[in-house]
Amino acid sequence: MPTLTNKRILLGITGGIAAYKCAELSRLFTRAGAEVRVVMTRAAQEFVTPLTMQALTGNRVHMELLDFEAEAAMGHIELARWADLVLVAPASADFLARAAHGRADDLLSTLMLATAAPIAVAPAMNQGMWSDPGTQQNLAEVRRRGYHVFGPAEGDQACGDFGPGRMVEPAGLFASCAELFAGEPLAGRHLLLTGGPTREAIDPVRFLSNHSSGKMAHALAAEGVAAGARVTLISGPVALPAPDRVTRIDVVSAKEMLAATMQRIADADVFIGVAAVADYRPANTTPEKIKKDDESMNIELVRNPDIISAVARLDPRPLVVGFAAETGNVAANGREKLERKKLDLLFANHAAETFNSEEVAATAISADGEFEIPRARKEAVARKMLKLIADRLPATENSS
Repeated sequence: MPTLTNKRILLGITGGIAAYKCAELSRLFTRAGAEVRVVMTRAAQEFVTPLTMQALTGNRVHMELLDFEAEAAMGHIELARWADLVLVAPASADFLARAAHGRADDLLSTLMLATAAPIAVAPAMNQGMWSDPGTQQNLAEVRRRGYHVFGPAEGDQACGDFGPGRMVEPAGLFASCAELFAGEPLAGRHLLLTGGPTREAIDPVRFLSNHSSGKMAHALAAEGVAAGARVTLISGPVALPAPDRVTRIDVVSAKEMLAATMQRIADADVFIGVAAVADYRPANTTPEKIKKDDESMNIELVRNPDIISAVARLDPRPLVVGFAAETGNVAANGREKLERKKLDLLFANHAAETFNSEEVAATAISADGEFEIPRARKEAVARKMLKLIADRLPATENSS
């Protein structure tokens, strides 16, 4: 089955006997990794109950434009912004007429005007209604507006007629929707990232750490979702919210980060070690706060586990991508790290230019050579990094 990992499908159901097929359609979407929210017109509720669609999707069904509980947060606008795709199935003749003229007299038609997401309609009606010149004119107009039109199919109809007007079957609609996202470079992949600093406790109130903000890892995680991936981010302590649709695992120390990584590495297609993991930790952590009695303090340090090397030694292993924040000889030190740790790809940059910065430049280093990524906002640089990563992944059934 094609993947729709992390995709947000807004399913609009209008009044028609084919509405019952939306139960199976919702099941196909959720099995493929999508989140589904349903908007039903009043006529649709005569054919399938909101409770059925809520049970199948796990989300509340939206029915009224003036829903006072939802409108406290501008519900129709939030739904319009939420969706990656709006699919109207079945799309009745009445609905196509209202859509063609830009009507906004119920929740579904209003959010379709407000959304920036692609819109698709699956017409379903009697063959005579389908063939009527008015319907065909409305269809031409919704196509002109940029809507995707899936179907209709031809066959026996509920009224006893035979001809065009049947809604495309759920499997066909699912395949057409999946095709809209087929060009995403990381569709269906699992990206596992580490990000931020680690903190190594000296006593209950003091620790060793570094200046990493976690912004690069969070940018990569967010852009990974946008590229179609399922993303897990294992993050040290940062002052950043978890990116939308990213599973974030919060840890503190290097040992905790290693354990969380190894627990989740088995199904990862790519491991990206962005975290600035502390190289050393105190050999002993005191249970009580160390008092400021002496003029100096001596702390014995021991090496922390090397997380990315541990992942690179696995067999089988994912594609392993590292980062190197250097203060000099950036490319040379980065290549030495790539070869020593047996990484597939490494991004090297100047430490002073990346920590706590909104922008970054990087040198991509692999066995094939080096590639400069010019300085830009971290989100833009992250997209270029992920393109280089995607190019190194083997093709899958879904990407062929």
